[in-house]
Amino acid sequence: MHRFLVVIEKANDNYSAYSPDLPGCVATGTSREEAERNMHEAIEMHVRGLLKHLQSDAASLDTHNN
Repeated sequence: MHRFLVVIEKANDNYSAYSPDLPGCVATGTSREEAERNMHEAIEMHVRGLLKHLQSDAASLDTHNN
């Protein structure tokens, strides 16, 4: 399990969240709790995407090296 810093900020009518460790990974919510839940989901999707990208890059390297 990995842990990432999450920053939650109050905006005018909602809350926004981001992780400095995961550029581009952001979420919003009408409450702090909703923003936190949405950010948790966003981090899961972001990390899955990064892992998938790394796997496809590794497969591509294997193809080029054989």
